[in-house]
Amino acid sequence: CVHTGNCFVPTSEIIAVEETELNKKQRNIGKWQKMVKPHAFTVYYVKKARNHRWRCSDVTFWCVDEHLCNQWIQTLKELLETQKSRPKHLLVYINPYGGKRQGKRIYEHKVAPLFSLASISTDVVITEHANHAKDNLFEVNINKYDGVVCVGGDGMFSEVMHGLIGRMQKDSGIDQNNPKAPLVQCNIRIGIIPAGSTDCVCYSTVGVSDPVTSALHIIVGDCQPLDVSSVHHNNTFLKYSVSLLGYGFYGDILKDSEKKRWMGPMRYDYSGFKTFLSHHYYEGTISFQPAKHTLGSPRDKDSCRTGCYVCKRSEQQLAEQHKDRGLKYEEDEEEWKVIKGKFLAINAVNMSCACPRSPKGLSPAAHLADGSADLILVRKCSRFDFLRYLVRHTNQDDQFDFSFVDVYRVKCFQFTSKLSEDNESNVMDIGKKRFGQFCRDHPACCCHIANSTWNCDGETLDSSAIEVTVHCQLMKLFARGIEENCKDEAVSSQSSVEQLL
Repeated sequence: CVHTGNCFVPTSEIIAVEETELNKKQRNIGKWQKMVKPHAFTVYYVKKARNHRWRCSDVTFWCVDEHLCNQWIQTLKELLETQKSRPKHLLVYINPYGGKRQGKRIYEHKVAPLFSLASISTDVVITEHANHAKDNLFEVNINKYDGVVCVGGDGMFSEVMHGLIGRMQKDSGIDQNNPKAPLVQCNIRIGIIPAGSTDCVCYSTVGVSDPVTSALHIIVGDCQPLDVSSVHHNNTFLKYSVSLLGYGFYGDILKDSEKKRWMGPMRYDYSGFKTFLSHHYYEGTISFQPAKHTLGSPRDKDSCRTGCYVCKRSEQQLAEQHKDRGLKYEEDEEEWKVIKGKFLAINAVNMSCACPRSPKGLSPAAHLADGSADLILVRKCSRFDFLRYLVRHTNQDDQFDFSFVDVYRVKCFQFTSKLSEDNESNVMDIGKKRFGQFCRDHPACCCHIANSTWNCDGETLDSSAIEVTVHCQLMKLFARGIEENCKDEAVSSQSSVEQLL
């Protein structure tokens, strides 16, 4: 069996094998001219390009013996059948309105043909309104699918995630309003086809926001566990978060940009500049439990990568802690650390939150699945110092190396604004008020009370008093984390088409 050129591909990254009809032009190439009727089959496989991009490539094998050719086709197809992690039936939600309104076109032109090639059947739902996908996930027979795919931006992913996690808790009889409730892990994986204005989750888990790359990760059946934070207020469930929880600067940007949706993605730049100039700070109290089970720290130079040992070991440590929780519960309650202050920004991130504009993200050493979040406190400082801090998100400098920036790795935390603390004497009124702080930097302006909101994965939360708990590896993605060096890993694999042939 012969083919042109050299090709070395892991069997786990073969997409499909098909019999190929050779046309007259191909038959007249070189040594095949003397063959009466050469037979051929084509192997479609993942080709890794620069910057973590994957592409579907193919190589054709020719031979004169029809029986031998069929044997190879059958053997390779049987080999693919042994890849049990691969999905065969997917539920797909497409947001036709997100980003540049290209979701439907991206799926039909770039993704659907690849799913078809890989013999993946799909049920496609075009969402018609907000929470359509979330509500639908509570109704469908979820067990007949090998995964759920969302085509859209971070908002679409959040909607599918809330629907899937909520469905799992409902089916298991778990009360989501109880912040102490141990949530049931979701074994159904979520695939993200990026088609939004922001695709932070996709970028942070694959290394690039590219529909073809994401589709190929889904096809080969990759699996990346992901931590999820639950957000509560007064024993009432508010939201789940997988990337950013931001109060102050990032909350104000989101709140202002929501009023300017007509501007498109440009609204984030406008609102960001406006918020930077306003330079509001907010008083409050942060209390948190340090994540003692993790191996790393936010100041590490080691980033979370494919097969991350920090995530694996942290999961084991956390499981051991849970076994002993009955004996150590009171002791754990005493580990809370309390910080009061005036903050320009309070950010809690479950992942690096990297994106093309900020390749390292808000916390470069944050891990995807270690059961912790990085809590970043930016205290009141001058505009110039705050600008220095923001600029470091775009370069290689240590963004935590400032006297006014503190960062902690935590497994849960609580925040209460100064105004809500002042009203604690009247507990019944707390839930009804919109908490904020006095605008002390601008005594001459009309904004006696400047309300900040929480930016929860790009959606606003108006409550200033929240309780956040990180749930280790609550869900799984069709991803493998960010690979160190794609080409080297492909060459080092022991299971390959080259070895078989």
